[in-house]
Amino acid sequence: MQTNRRQFLGLAASGAALAAAGTGSARAARVPTNARIVILGAGAAGSALANQLNDALDGAKITIVDARKRHLYQPGFTLIGAGLKPAGYSVSTTAEWLPSAAEWIEEAAAEIDPEARTVTTTGGTTIAYDYLMVATGLKLDWDAIEGFSLDLVGKDGVGAVYAGPDYAAKTWQAMDRFTEEGGEGLFFRPATEMKCAGAPLKYTFLTDDYARKKGTRGKTNITYAAHSGSLFGVPIVNEKVRMLYDDRGFETVYNHVMKAIDPGRKTVTFETPEGEAELPYDFTNVIPPMRAPDVIRNSPLPWADRWTDQGWVEVDPHTMRHTRFPEIFAVGDVAGVPKGKTAASVKWQVPVAVDQLVSDIAGRDATETYNGYTSCPLITRVGRAMLIEFDYNNDLVPSFPGIIAPLEELWISWLMKEIALKATYNAMLRGRA
Repeated sequence: MQTNRRQFLGLAASGAALAAAGTGSARAARVPTNARIVILGAGAAGSALANQLNDALDGAKITIVDARKRHLYQPGFTLIGAGLKPAGYSVSTTAEWLPSAAEWIEEAAAEIDPEARTVTTTGGTTIAYDYLMVATGLKLDWDAIEGFSLDLVGKDGVGAVYAGPDYAAKTWQAMDRFTEEGGEGLFFRPATEMKCAGAPLKYTFLTDDYARKKGTRGKTNITYAAHSGSLFGVPIVNEKVRMLYDDRGFETVYNHVMKAIDPGRKTVTFETPEGEAELPYDFTNVIPPMRAPDVIRNSPLPWADRWTDQGWVEVDPHTMRHTRFPEIFAVGDVAGVPKGKTAASVKWQVPVAVDQLVSDIAGRDATETYNGYTSCPLITRVGRAMLIEFDYNNDLVPSFPGIIAPLEELWISWLMKEIALKATYNAMLRGRA
């Protein structure tokens, strides 16, 4: 194992350095154009799009529409929620990741008219486009949970890691108290599509690990309420997680979808096939339904025959191009594809959308396609994780065969989360990974 550790540390360090350095002279010549390209969103997908398009095109007018001044490194939220990183670990500014040649309009999009090829901002500005790149991310629908308010987070055993870095830090405070005292730990996920579907599972593992380290696991009961008949959408991974949950002594119930919380009684109400069911908690990590932002849901862009309650953009799953409006693409969380709401998915989706758009301008056939690649560093305890990577077919597609076994709890998989991931993420934002 010592040799493997040295090999991996070298691999992680060199990989991060190469990503940060970019491709340099290997990049193709820029394609001349006067195309007007509007990017909705300046998060992970939007920033990567802006930088890659800026590098690929000469003369394009790139406009980014996003009111958010902070950029949040969302893969770090779980680490903050586990007391391993401070809240500031995930926070930077939006401006530092955007190319200086692009125009940034610090407003949100209010209306999209794909027939007129215009976007109107909340400030009333109308922007015409030749190509539209939708990278808005998604909406955390807290209002869909009866009895819940973000004001509850950090109090009386209520956590909400997904709500942001400050709320993740408050969640850690609540989890820390809970694992000192013991009681009922209750975990679940929504029935909608969601970003990083492994996060609810890993936070359950982390809570268990802290209770064990503090010697309170014997007076702690942990229940996971799965929204469907499985714990994870990839069958082989689901079976591995089920075995680990059984081994750790978790109680698992299936087909439970959270509906409401009563912080006074410390109960959560779930909808089940048999009707409503209540489960108690002394600590819980609330995760809301997730949907496309209202501006997308209220536009002509979503699928009409699937995810109708969620509003994901209707795109070809392999090209990320809209199936009815060919000058529109969607990448990241808002894209209506069967897999792919992770930062790792963005890394593979963005070059595909860029290749499609640049090929249109250059008058050539595009060659890049997206196969559904999704990655989940599934933490199982502090210092151990499984690096789960899979595609549309639910096939495991490991990036480091022979070094990282995807279904084993490994120290090196933990280091991928701790060391290599953020450097690679930052390089992705720059358009270099």
